[in-house]
Amino acid sequence: MSMKKKVRARILSQNMLTEGIYDMWLSTELAKEARAGQFIGIYTGHEAHLLPRPISICEVDREKEALRVVYRAVGRGTEIFSAWQPGDEADILGVLGNGYSIETGRGKQVVLMGGGIGIPPMLQLAKDLWAAGTHAEIVLGYRDNQLFLKEEFEKYGKVYAATEDGSVGTKGNVLTAMEAEHLKADVIMACGPLPMLRAVKRYAEEKRIEAYLSLEERMACGVGACLGCVCKTTHKDAHSHVNNARICTDGPVFDAREVEI
Repeated sequence: MSMKKKVRARILSQNMLTEGIYDMWLSTELAKEARAGQFIGIYTGHEAHLLPRPISICEVDREKEALRVVYRAVGRGTEIFSAWQPGDEADILGVLGNGYSIETGRGKQVVLMGGGIGIPPMLQLAKDLWAAGTHAEIVLGYRDNQLFLKEEFEKYGKVYAATEDGSVGTKGNVLTAMEAEHLKADVIMACGPLPMLRAVKRYAEEKRIEAYLSLEERMACGVGACLGCVCKTTHKDAHSHVNNARICTDGPVFDAREVEI
């Protein structure tokens, strides 16, 4: 459950992990309630200028009240806050979205899949599952040998890498790697580009595997107001009587059986 709240946050650290990929820790009270799969909105200067695309939470330190985001600088907004330094302050909106359910994986064989910039949101999920006694197998898909966050994932489960250029691990994508490594799953939890998620959905349906997909790549304003991230579902909303869901407010995590992508 999101607790939409605008607060002042302080930047604790900011580093570039690899070309165009930045790693930021923020000190904020929002960390106390944050869950894997949720996200925050960031104001990039003027108090009314909310970054057009929200940023998924990568990791949470509840004791220190800190949130970590790992993001790709792709436009003017992200270029602005990629230049922020420790000690700088910013307004953020959060925590937003529904997140993943840790209970869904309890006592089951879980495979986590992250592709590209959909990899960071899966780190806190791996961490939470491990803390709950579920040691998931983790498949990460990269373009090349710039394997950002891979070593951190290895603290929480066996990690398999897939690279598009074949430089590391299995040549191909996360499903290629899963089949090459003969991995079995009762539950798949995934986040990544839409073509990847469509393939995971088809795979899960064919194999009759329970699957949960984060459509965070398709989020727009972050608060469900712009209607830029509406997706179809298999059931009608009780209020509007149409089979639509807003990724920002009803997601970004959906049961693969209930969303049309």
